[in-house]
Parts: sequence; structure tokens; C-alpha cells
Amino acid sequence: MNTEIKYGYARVSTEDQNLDLQIAALKKANCDRIYTDKGFSGTLDSRPGLNALLRKLKPGNTLVVWRLDRLGRSLRYLVDTIDHLGKKDVHFVSLTENIDTTSSGGVLLFHMMAAMAQFESALISERTKAGMAAARANGKHVGRKRSLTPEQCDEARKAISNNVSLKDVATIYAVHPRTLRRLMAETMGLNTVATDGASAHSDVCLK
Repeated sequence: MNTEIKYGYARVSTEDQNLDLQIAALKKANCDRIYTDKGFSGTLDSRPGLNALLRKLKPGNTLVVWRLDRLGRSLRYLVDTIDHLGKKDVHFVSLTENIDTTSSGGVLLFHMMAAMAQFESALISERTKAGMAAARANGKHVGRKRSLTPEQCDEARKAISNNVSLKDVATIYAVHPRTLRRLMAETMGLNTVATDGASAHSDVCLK
């Protein structure tokens, strides 16, 4: 059985965008099959098309994306996902960044990404601790009603994706955890869930 199968993955965040550019690039890269997600944000870990593709991958296969942020926007998520693929003996290629884990240069670049993710996690952790200390010093407490800017909600999502608890992040912004969860969902808008009529995934056979 041929295990050297190339699977492509393409994603756009809204129904208004199209996948043509990505699919054309993946076809040019000789992908055998292409899975897509339309109407799903890259900040979401759960995406039907991607989930179906990850279940399909076998040792010796290759996962190809047009650009890294099509797989995910969080550096930590990208590193964890690519590391998981490597443990399954699945190769990874990102066309725009010229990352190819079958080459020594690609492996080196991946290790650099992992180091950056570790640094980012440590930085977020330090900022979180400093924010909590400042909140306590200013007498802030969880539960005070307050609106957050989209930028603050984005920072909150990044902190939570780096294993900072929802409660700790809520303390920093002086809001109740339930309020923080609601505000993060509201600022993501259509990107939090599939839009009406969004295609959960499509499997394009090229051979």
C-alpha cells in the first residue's frame, strides 16, 4: 500500500472568502487529496475538515498547507500539532514559509518555532502574574462589570491558549469569568462557529 500520500489543507474564516488560491497552490504541490474548512477561525482547535484530515493521516503521509496560519494562528498550537504529526511519522510542509520537516533545514526551523513558543508562553505567564499583582494592589476583584476592547479579548484568548486559567485572566481584567467568556465569544463574531451554510469540510480528489 502506498503510504507516501500528500494531503492538502485549506481554510478561510468566512463564507465571503474563497479557497481558490490555496487549492491551486496545493494542487501545484501535487497533493493527492485536499480537505477544507470554510467559515472557521484559525483560533479554533476544532475544525471539521482538519479533524477529518488528521484522522486520515498515516505514517509516511505528508500534510501540506499554503501558509502556516491556515493550520492555526497560535504558535503553541502549531508547534504542538506539528510535533504530534512527527511522532506519527507524518511529514509537514508549509509552502509559503518553505518549511519541510523531511529536510534538515525544515527540522531546524521547527525547533526554532518551538523555542519561540516556549518563550511566548513564559512571557505571557510573566505578564499574567504581573497583571494579577497589579489588580490586587489596585483593589480590583472578579465580578466588577466592565467592557473589554477586542484587543484585550485577543490577549485573553492568547493567555488561555497558553494554559493560563480563565479565572486568572478574568481577575486581571476585573470581570467575572462568565463575562470574559461571553466577551471573547462576541469579539470573535462569525469566527467562533461555522457560519450558516458553511461547508464543514470538502474532500477534493485530484487523482
